[in-house]
Amino acid sequence: MDIGIDIGGTFTDAVLRGGDGSLRSLKVPSTPDDPARAVGHALSRLLGGDARPAEVRRFLHGTTVATNAILEGTAAPVGLITTRGFADVIELGRMTRASNYDLMFGPQTPVSLVPPERRMEVTERIGADGTIWEPLDEAEVAEAARALEASGAKAVAITFLFAFLDPTHERRAGEIVRATCPGLAVSLSSEVDPAPREYERTCATAFDAALKPVMSDYLGRIESIIEGAGISVPLQVMHSRGGLLGAGTARGKPIRLTLSGPSAAAIGAAAVLDGAGFPDGVSIDVGGTSADIAVIRGGAPALRMDGMIGTFPVRVPTADVLAIAAGGGSIAWIDDAGGLRVGPRSAGAAPGPACYSRGGTRPTVLDASVVLGLVDPTRFAAGELALDPAAAAEAIEREIAAPLGLGLREAAVAIHRIINATMAEAVRKMTVARGTDPRELPLVPAGGGGGLHAYAIAEDLGQTRIVVPAAPGVLAATGLLDAPLEHDAARGFGRVTDSLPEEELRAAIAELVAQTGTAMQAEGAAAESAEILLTASASYVGQGHSLDVDIPHDGAAPGAAIREGFIAAHRAAYGHARQAPVRLVSLRAVRRLRAPVLEPRLPVHTTAERGSRLAVIDGVPQEVAAVPRTSLAPGEILHGPAILEQDDTTLVIPAGWRVTAHPAHLLMEKRA
Repeated sequence: MDIGIDIGGTFTDAVLRGGDGSLRSLKVPSTPDDPARAVGHALSRLLGGDARPAEVRRFLHGTTVATNAILEGTAAPVGLITTRGFADVIELGRMTRASNYDLMFGPQTPVSLVPPERRMEVTERIGADGTIWEPLDEAEVAEAARALEASGAKAVAITFLFAFLDPTHERRAGEIVRATCPGLAVSLSSEVDPAPREYERTCATAFDAALKPVMSDYLGRIESIIEGAGISVPLQVMHSRGGLLGAGTARGKPIRLTLSGPSAAAIGAAAVLDGAGFPDGVSIDVGGTSADIAVIRGGAPALRMDGMIGTFPVRVPTADVLAIAAGGGSIAWIDDAGGLRVGPRSAGAAPGPACYSRGGTRPTVLDASVVLGLVDPTRFAAGELALDPAAAAEAIEREIAAPLGLGLREAAVAIHRIINATMAEAVRKMTVARGTDPRELPLVPAGGGGGLHAYAIAEDLGQTRIVVPAAPGVLAATGLLDAPLEHDAARGFGRVTDSLPEEELRAAIAELVAQTGTAMQAEGAAAESAEILLTASASYVGQGHSLDVDIPHDGAAPGAAIREGFIAAHRAAYGHARQAPVRLVSLRAVRRLRAPVLEPRLPVHTTAERGSRLAVIDGVPQEVAAVPRTSLAPGEILHGPAILEQDDTTLVIPAGWRVTAHPAHLLMEKRA
């Protein structure tokens, strides 16, 4: 058996896949005060009945703990040791602002993460050509480490100028800090982000250091939970790129876990699209707090290197996912101008929407869904949480309908229209704004709320096909099961390709490939069975930003391949290119071992009773069919208007749309 558990802002999703492809899934409320507690609850539920812990083959985990630690400022106190004269790089940042027209704005750089009193300068200097200009003063490093420990720092980031060209000084400084102050966690920029641009490299290294104590403690608690459950396999964690790492490796570079959960959902959507025969598509994972949008191309989510958390750059390879504050828990409110707004504030898991009856009094998107009859209050989350329709109606009437002079249903419809438009605009940013026509792509709705809003988003964007996974509400958790085990290694260069001997490049590539193989073997995986991918980050000489280029493994002339590949990529990205010197910024090797492939199996077809109820779709009250998903036979076609219900989500099918049941997915199409 394989187990995947993903923590969301409102619910923690869990799946157990048997060796025959059968899937057991559930959702439990997240526990924000201690996320590991919800993992324990979900695991004990999964292993109830006939499940045997000794037969678990893999335990996979996706988490938002790293991201939340950065956004909420709960990461460990961190100190910085850097080249003399460069202590304020992390405060100066870039000449950009999160909001150009906001006259009252706070720091745009992570100043509070590393305040001035915890920034230490030491004597050393690596030149722009990679040679040592000034040797490292080891005594100053030891003195800086003692001062940082005395200041209360729990971790140290070491970022020396041009260390990505020669990491000798950083490695030696790390050894000194560990020997002088063994209790301090240490991160080196040459290992975390070996590439030019000092501010971004310093940010990534500081965040990595600050996360080490937090994530080490958290992963340790998860390991204790699975060990206590009788599971003997090691913990594997989803990283931002969309692959899996062993917990030990994740502890060593926790910055790679910052976009763990959204990446898992994108991987799951890619697997669903592939099974439905679509290499490309766009997914939207709607949870209680946020919605995550990803574009799938060629069977995989696109990658990016310029990730952001809040206003801060986190430059690690990341699945290209846009997260917006829009979900079932988004609060509806009236602004000072008398306009209706929905979000970005969320009721979260505690106290939750008004219909939870757990102390929440503000109306939310889920409350509107209940009032509109789209969600059955008795079947929500497989009946685990009975919803209170009266509380939902009272909150919307008090906070929205009465102040705006609207009827209850009109107010609920308005809430839905606003959140649907917000989600559609986010999909538009990921497609139209980047030159992609969304009408050509099927939409994959996921999360507990994806099916409620999918048709409205699709109609807004002109999409006519929606591919619904077998278990859309837990797609992030099932995405863990489909993710590969993956390790990568990188090295900075900053040199013109024409001046780089091919022998030197081949040796560098071989070294990076060997590093990934060693990392794979350390987890007990067959490194020789994994595929190897090589990419080069390159630019024209003088350019500040670069493009990634795929290069062949074991190529005879990697330098020429990088130059030709970059010119072609530049022409494709910007519509023009020139025959000019090309600078190699960095090399990266990725070793990827694909997950075991199992034929997915839908829940057993049942004769569950179908009914009907009054619901409001597109603003029109109407009697619609209420159909359990398990009652759909393979090949059966269901015409709207209808509501398709299952344990983890609800799918709204308006008039003019139809759903065809396939063995492992549903295809929802708009009739011409």
